[in-house]
Amino acid sequence: MKPIYVLNGPNLNRLGKREPAIYGTTTLAEVEQFCRDSAGDRPVVFHQTNSEEALINWVHEAIDEGAGIIINPAAFTFTSLALLDALKMFEGPVIEFHISNIHKREPIYHRSYVSMRADAVMAGLGAGGYATAVRAMLDMIAAR
Repeated sequence: MKPIYVLNGPNLNRLGKREPAIYGTTTLAEVEQFCRDSAGDRPVVFHQTNSEEALINWVHEAIDEGAGIIINPAAFTFTSLALLDALKMFEGPVIEFHISNIHKREPIYHRSYVSMRADAVMAGLGAGGYATAVRAMLDMIAAR
């Protein structure tokens, strides 16, 4: 059974400490557990990086090995055409995920390159929303 890739971009390693008024107090380790618990028998590959190169390499890995991608690209959402190009090569479902509602934030956060490829976008559900994203991904995979 192919895994769901849950990929996280820059500064998400600081969850629980970084701007708790926006991102809450849940840690990335807790997020990972939410994802694994919600996936049931489906394996989860969970990564975080502050490097655009590493994030793209994991997308490439998912192209060959993954059933679906849930990606919180963080700042790369708004800056990385290279990430968009990598995601366009993935044939399975892609969910773009953001902890905060990016549309309620400053205008610089309103244009997502990743949305040009994503099959679904989830924003504003908080860190606990990752579990919702995993359940939605399971449904998307089953529907294919």
